[in-house]
Amino acid sequence: MNDPLLDDVMLLWGGWEPLVRIVVVTTLGYVWLVFLVSRTGPRTLATMSPFDFVITVTIGSAFGRVITAQEVALPEVVIAFAVLIALQWGAAIARNRRVWLARALDAEPVLLYHRGELVEAAMRRHRLTENDLVGAALQNGMGSLESVEAIVLQPDGGFAVITTDGAGDGSAIPEPGD
Repeated sequence: MNDPLLDDVMLLWGGWEPLVRIVVVTTLGYVWLVFLVSRTGPRTLATMSPFDFVITVTIGSAFGRVITAQEVALPEVVIAFAVLIALQWGAAIARNRRVWLARALDAEPVLLYHRGELVEAAMRRHRLTENDLVGAALQNGMGSLESVEAIVLQPDGGFAVITTDGAGDGSAIPEPGD
């Protein structure tokens, strides 16, 4: 027999098993998404760190699920959001305390153009064309690549365009990769 009064109780408490499942699934999903996003490169993120992207998408998805799913109990929602925020906070602390972890997860700047030469391997790896670089130069007020010393793909997905006059000794320009 289906009692509507008991259905309302389910809204407030669904037992411990769903809460444990949420903690485990949320943690594993978070770690996997951060790994995937950090490996796909900075152009995937377009001004978001992998951690910002994952937390935004995951919280949005979880919130969407809560809104549309009647079988999700309130404590499950609270636990899921708390776990997501705790993971984000813990990841930020770990990256600040462990240099090797920051190096493993954070994208490095990538040299795409230097002294009149395209760094084609880097451009292919990040799915960019010469038109993308010309567009970056134009956005920075340059009419061509002739006055550009270097173009660097930044970790947030943006381009740093360094003029020949502004290059100084070039020590901030990354070395070409493989």
